[in-house]
Amino acid sequence: MTLTEVKHFPSNQGLTMTSIAQHPQRNTLRMKLRQNLLLKDMRPEQWDALEPLLAVGEYRKGDRLARQGDEEMVQFFILEGMVKRVVSNPEGHEMILRFAAETEMDTSYAAWRLRTPIPYSIVAVTTVRAAELPMPQWAEFLERHPGVMSRFEYEVMKLMSEVMAHTITLHLLDAPGRLSRFHRKHPDLAAKIPKKELAAYLNLTPETLSRLKQKLGAS
Repeated sequence: MTLTEVKHFPSNQGLTMTSIAQHPQRNTLRMKLRQNLLLKDMRPEQWDALEPLLAVGEYRKGDRLARQGDEEMVQFFILEGMVKRVVSNPEGHEMILRFAAETEMDTSYAAWRLRTPIPYSIVAVTTVRAAELPMPQWAEFLERHPGVMSRFEYEVMKLMSEVMAHTITLHLLDAPGRLSRFHRKHPDLAAKIPKKELAAYLNLTPETLSRLKQKLGAS
């Protein structure tokens, strides 16, 4: 696949994505991509190998980048905006597992390695721009670059641990404790997440969250 070809991803049907090289804001996108926490330490030759594999996707608020149950999987690097992982049951009840914003990534790598469908959806919280590539291509890139693979697999384990800790927190901490822990663990995200989304993540009503924020600010 050349740098100027348009990519179509099965998991994002109807969405057309262009390569970074063909994008009218390619210089800005390259700068943002090089700020990604996972990729920022890559060598020039690694960037040269990765960029042709990437396409840029533009998503509106509420769009699903990946759907729970999908078998076609994609690796995402968030360039602008914020996404959330959401798991839902057949009755439509949803639970937010985590958020990811600029400089971060989201992935279904563990499901891909286990050869199981994606166990959650990845949904745009705001307008989102992401650099992405199909999981098989990402895995092939990692195989050729063991240092990047090591950092990536460590990040995947951290994400899994983070989701587990959040789930335990919902059961063990009261409402003020959940909010305090979130501010302590994610100070950079606290002001960016819409109140309704943060309330859902912490299993609170928006009204309760507002009261707790006022008390937290007063203290």
